[in-house]
Amino acid sequence: MPNIAVFPGSFDPITKGHESIVHRALPLFDKIIVAVGYNANKKSVFSVEQRVYFIKKTFADTPNVIVASYEGLTVDFCEKHKAKFLLRGLRGIADFKNERMLASINKELCPDLETIFMCPGTAYNHISSTIVREVLRNDGDISNFLPKALQGYVKLQ
Repeated sequence: MPNIAVFPGSFDPITKGHESIVHRALPLFDKIIVAVGYNANKKSVFSVEQRVYFIKKTFADTPNVIVASYEGLTVDFCEKHKAKFLLRGLRGIADFKNERMLASINKELCPDLETIFMCPGTAYNHISSTIVREVLRNDGDISNFLPKALQGYVKLQ
């Protein structure tokens, strides 16, 4: 049975930090599913379809990275895709507190699912989608924060 990991998130938009985590995790898994979650409580800048497209464009040359969107519980998505691992990114201690709590809840809901925490490369620890959106809203240059495949492409509509 293949080692499948799901890397869930809003990815609004995907950043170099997200990209770094996927590339660092690739040697550990046969397949990584980057899963764009739909969250009705979050006001997204980009549609789910746009975010899926951005991620597919980012990993176009990486056949063992699959991109999908989903609604509902992440553990249900993992079970549906036979993923035994949940990949989560950590930039710092503040992320860890929240992610540890989510990992515990997910473990209770799905005992066979293991959460793997990974940090992006140190050059990307300061990048978050929230900051990228704020810079974008204020007409700033976001090129240093986005994957190369998206340079000059991600713009507010």
